[in-house]
Amino acid sequence: MSSYSTTRVAARKHRGFWAGLGPSGFGIAVLALVLGAGAGFGSRWGWWHFRTGFAILEWAAYCGLAAAVLSLLGLAVGWRRSSTLWRVLAGIGIVVGLAVVGMPLSEIRIAKSVPAIHDITTDTDHPPAFVAILPLRAHADNPPEYGGAEVAAKQHQGYPQIVPLEAAAPPDKAFEAALATARSLGWNIVAAEPAEGRIEANETSFWFGFTDDVVVRVAAAGTGSRIDVRSESRVGRSDIGVNAHRIERFLVALKTRLGSSS
Repeated sequence: MSSYSTTRVAARKHRGFWAGLGPSGFGIAVLALVLGAGAGFGSRWGWWHFRTGFAILEWAAYCGLAAAVLSLLGLAVGWRRSSTLWRVLAGIGIVVGLAVVGMPLSEIRIAKSVPAIHDITTDTDHPPAFVAILPLRAHADNPPEYGGAEVAAKQHQGYPQIVPLEAAAPPDKAFEAALATARSLGWNIVAAEPAEGRIEANETSFWFGFTDDVVVRVAAAGTGSRIDVRSESRVGRSDIGVNAHRIERFLVALKTRLGSSS
């Protein structure tokens, strides 16, 4: 074989190698996606501790980054030697790989933008207390008692919008509206005590299965009512803003419901 032919064969093999990176990146992207999904669902189903799930998610992100890089190289260098199918696979590898990388990065970004607390309440001086939920928190990492002035200060700085809802409706009507609102949001109702003006519920996240507990307190305030809410995570130092968002969503929905019923 002439040196020219040998060079051409070597060049084709070289381009074929780069073109093959696209499908390879796609395969690694699928692995990254499986690892990322499994990290959370495995924790939710009790296969491993959630901290193990976080470690798996970290490795999923590394795989996702490798998949995106390999797929991009396959497209950039081996474009002419790639079939349409291989190009599509490489494109999917880039998108899926970056999406898997984006999951933990997004959580980290949010965590850095909010206070590192996991107990949020509209009344930091006299927060609503858990009663019926206490047995369910027996093995929780976070205690049911409120953290005090330090937690309150961080909340006021990070979530100044979390305040009680003052309603014109009397306590019995406000309680009915609060209970209906909690149910409409899909909360699991643990206790509803109209005489005490107390509603206790919890909500479990879809992916990792983290459970947060909520207590709503409805009390008389003049001729109307005051509604206070507290939402606390069972595990984790920071809730990345989930509890504050839950309280805001509840109060907005309750205010709408009370307004429509007046």
